[in-house]
Amino acid sequence: MIKNWLERTALLINEEGLEKLATANILVVGLGGVGSFAAEFVARSGVGRMTIVDGDYVDITNINRQLPALHSTIGMPKVEVVSKRLMDINPELQLTCINRFLNPEDMGKLIDNERFDYIMDCIDSVTPKIELIKVARRRKVKIVSAMGAGGKIDPSKVMVRDISKTHNCFLAKQVRKRLKKEGIDKGFRCVFSNEPQNEKSLRMTDGSQYKKSFYGTISFMPAIFGLYSASEVINYLLKKE
Repeated sequence: MIKNWLERTALLINEEGLEKLATANILVVGLGGVGSFAAEFVARSGVGRMTIVDGDYVDITNINRQLPALHSTIGMPKVEVVSKRLMDINPELQLTCINRFLNPEDMGKLIDNERFDYIMDCIDSVTPKIELIKVARRRKVKIVSAMGAGGKIDPSKVMVRDISKTHNCFLAKQVRKRLKKEGIDKGFRCVFSNEPQNEKSLRMTDGSQYKKSFYGTISFMPAIFGLYSASEVINYLLKKE
């Protein structure tokens, strides 16, 4: 008897559920600590089409929290490492890889290029994140946005809520402030933690790639954010008529 790799999934969601996932098309932007896990969880569910986007390369400082980061992959494009994992999970996956950082002006072209059922925003810098959310909302494409996993250590404080309900998260505060100027103050789901951030772990950067600072991060927190993001997408697809 030949076993299907989705046998256990089929027992839970039946053939109808498998078909809904197999015909879905998901966009994942950002393949760091959150996005790499989110992409893999979605792929392991049996989603049939995905586009993954990131222009970064694996750095030794990524090893503590990012799925593609190993000593053997240092210096390799994250898109390349993640794509190999995803295709090894599901060789029939229709996968599009975009190995570059997206500027704010690129977001519209990306979403207009094909019809996505859901967008997973795993970007960790404010300006590109804002633009992706704006474009998704204006084109009425479903989006789940991951807020800050850094500076936090309690997994029980992670949750999914509307952007208007987020608190104790510096990144979410910046996103709310910027989006309010665009007339967007609610209407999309966010993964965030209401645990106060450890300000002692904050470090400033040179501002490249729109990122001005970062917090210290423990191994499991970004993965949990990725898990919640994936669950939001998968459960939506299964309920979709």
